[in-house]
Amino acid sequence: MPEPSPPGRAAVRGVILDFYGTLVRLVEPLPPSHRPFFLRRGLIGPADAWGDRWSAGPPDGAEHTAHSANERAYHAWELERLRHRALACGVPAAEAGPLAVEIDRAMKDMRLAPFDDVPAALAGLRARGLTVAVCSNWYWDLDRALDAVGLTGLVDVAVTSARAGARKPHPLIYRTVLQQCGLRPEQALFVGDVWEVDVAGPLAQGMRAVHLWRPDRAVAGVAPPLPDGAARIASLTALSALV
Repeated sequence: MPEPSPPGRAAVRGVILDFYGTLVRLVEPLPPSHRPFFLRRGLIGPADAWGDRWSAGPPDGAEHTAHSANERAYHAWELERLRHRALACGVPAAEAGPLAVEIDRAMKDMRLAPFDDVPAALAGLRARGLTVAVCSNWYWDLDRALDAVGLTGLVDVAVTSARAGARKPHPLIYRTVLQQCGLRPEQALFVGDVWEVDVAGPLAQGMRAVHLWRPDRAVAGVAPPLPDGAARIASLTALSALV
């Protein structure tokens, strides 16, 4: 496993971690199916057309600074995307707005819990004087989500795509978290479970990266080969050896 800190490179001064799948996971009760919201309106065809996917975007890598001016503007944009998708699935115009509100509320009603290795790993990084940040493709309220799972006191900086105006792997969100941490790219180590946004994206911006490949991961498939500047771990307990 290649070390992310080869000789001659700047020392790591901060560790930036993804949120969902890296620090936290879903626990029961899981969010409800979307179908009851459609079926109680008699919208069987639109329910089938909607399918199992909750979200209506934006896709990874999207830039949306115009909609990220404040929480109210961003939430209005979220609802409008859901409304447009409902209309495209055949929902009558009079029903699309109220349905979008219900789906938005339901898909954010997630019960999350930290992975067992997270509190000690974050505490260990901070005890060594490292800046600990979270950078996630998430809703506006990442700070509230961190507080709900008891991680607020272990995190120095939290950057969500909703507030940054772009989703990983767009360069803007990486620049935002680096700026808020007071770090140059070569001083940062990015850790996450999704290859394109947590490994390839940070590497392209000059950071080092660690691919978290948990045995009970949500990401399926085969782990890609590691490029220079990246490492792979199965648990965050192995992170301290890399910094």
